[in-house]
This record gives sequence, C-alpha cells and structure tokens, in this order.
Amino acid sequence: MSTPFSRRTALRAAAGLLAVGVVSTLGGCVGGSAAPSTDTSAATTTLHLVGFAVPKEANNAIQKKFAETPEGKGVVWEESYGASGDQSRAVVNGLEADYVNFSLERDVTRLVKAGLVAEDWNAGPTKGIVSDSVVVIVVPKGNPQGIKGWDDLTKDGVKIITPNPASSGAARWNILAAYQQVIADGGSEADAKAYLTKFFNHVAALPGSGRDATNAFLQGAGNVLISYENEAILARQSGEDFDYIVPDATLKIENPGAVLKDADPKAKAYLDFVLTTAGQEEYVKKGFRSVLADTPVGTVEGANDPAQPFPVPAKLFTIAELGGWDAVNAKFFDEESGIVPQIQKDTGKQQ
Repeated sequence: MSTPFSRRTALRAAAGLLAVGVVSTLGGCVGGSAAPSTDTSAATTTLHLVGFAVPKEANNAIQKKFAETPEGKGVVWEESYGASGDQSRAVVNGLEADYVNFSLERDVTRLVKAGLVAEDWNAGPTKGIVSDSVVVIVVPKGNPQGIKGWDDLTKDGVKIITPNPASSGAARWNILAAYQQVIADGGSEADAKAYLTKFFNHVAALPGSGRDATNAFLQGAGNVLISYENEAILARQSGEDFDYIVPDATLKIENPGAVLKDADPKAKAYLDFVLTTAGQEEYVKKGFRSVLADTPVGTVEGANDPAQPFPVPAKLFTIAELGGWDAVNAKFFDEESGIVPQIQKDTGKQQ
C-alpha cells in the first residue's frame, strides 16, 4: 500500500535529518560531500536524488552533462547518499526523492511495494539497470601477500574488509561472488558454503557501505578489500596507490535507477539521459562498465590498463544465473534461514 501523501509530507523533515547519507571528506578517503555546490540563482527545478554512496561522482558528472541539454536547463540537485538498503528504507519513510539510484533491485522493488515507484520501472531495454561493474579484490601496492584470486583470501594473515550485508548492497554482491566462484569452478553448494565460512573467519571489518569499506581499507583497517571495480578505479583516480585484481571468476554487478511516481517530469528526462551514450560515457570515465554495448570506452585513468580498462573475466556470472533476486534473498540473506546470516552468527561477524 502506498504511503498517504499527507503522511509522506509530514515525515520528510524528520527523514531528512535522520537518513541523509554523508560521504566522508577526511584525508585518505574517497568521495565528497552529500550534495554538490550548485548555483541556484537561475534555477527553475529542484530534483532530489537518493542513492547508494558509490556512484556519487559519476552521477554528478552526468548531472553536469544533462544541464547542457534543453531538458536539463535550470535543473539543480539536492542529494542524499549512503548504504543502499538504508537509503531505500528512508525513501519509504518519507525522505524526498525524484530519482533513486540503488545498489540492488530489491531496494527499488521496496519502493514499488510502497506504491512510490511504478511496477513497470524495469520494462525498458536495460531492465532498469543504469550501470554495470564487477566484483574485484583490492590489495596494498605491490600485493605483498601475493593475492591472485579467491583461494588466497583464506591464507594466514589475510584481513578482509567488505561492507555489512545488513545495510549495504555492495556487501551482497561481494558475498555472492565469493560463494558462486566456488560453484563456477566445479564445487558443490556445500563446498561454497564451507569457503564462505572460511572467508568470514578472515573478515576484519564490516563497514556500513561500499564507500565506507573503501575508506576503512585506505585507513589501514585490513589488508584486502572486496569491492566494485569502479570503486577501485575511482580511488586510484583520486590519488590512492594500491593494486586491484579482477578474478577469473566473478559476479557482474548491475545497479538500478528509477523515477518515483510523483516526481517532477524532468526526473524522467534525466533517467532517459543517463541511458544515452553521452550519459553512459560519464559512467565509463569513473570506472563503471556501460549498460549500452555501443558506448565508446577510450582511456580510463586509474584502471590496471587504461587503454583496455575492462577485461572480460573467464567466468562472469550474473544474478539471473543464481535464480534472480527473490530467490537469492530468500536463500542467502533471509534473517531467519539465510546462509549468510547463519555464517555470520557462527563466525561471530555480525557487527
């Protein structure tokens, strides 16, 4: 059932105070403030973007390009960034949004169930997905522990940082990649569960979001980070010095975007622009893989090979191959019966 308009309006002020995600600007960190500095003197339309932390810089670059179009003229932005699940729940509870950009499909479908986003939000050619990436392994410069792939993450002395699956979409992508790579290499589900248990035994920190996990790694909380490829590339573009590995077997990350039912029409124009070649080029520059096959790639600074920034893993699996998000959430992340909460409990890694 949709939230009544009067209740949504009443909740917005409180939700804005409690739920606006702020990205750290401390030294040794990636990311800027939660909303860009924008000249509103000639503004005619304010759009509200609520998203997960990782694509902030790409979104801001796309917004600038959109402003150069007739549809984008006069648009200014108010933004909130944080952990994907937290951001999705904040919108349900009244945080104002015209356009949402989350890590997981289920964080959009939560808004569909609340009556805030149309049921056909994912009916287009990209099925609601606005950016792609892959799960990678980040290590200190020079890779002192000789990490080559997933098997090396359970060696003595490895201290893994990955976000908390209770709040972060990035965490769920990471954990599913760690599990499914065992299956992709011929292992059984029992083998995959055993590997994931070993994996969690090496987890040193579970920050709240993908961006928080990156910053924790940069500040020395562990010596291996499981992350998005684009997050690793962006950090290196920002001057950080580390190595990252694209595993031979990894998971394709698909991040959705959607417009709310009561959004200003310019929000739909923005989403349409995001899904043009011009919009996707801005994602590519920040290290994302385009959802459009014909998007020019060019040179991507920060990538392992800037001239060939997006290698194709030998085994690249998708959520669809795992049965889709409904099946995945029930099997892996259900609080009562899911594989991951049980492993976290067994290993004492529930923070």
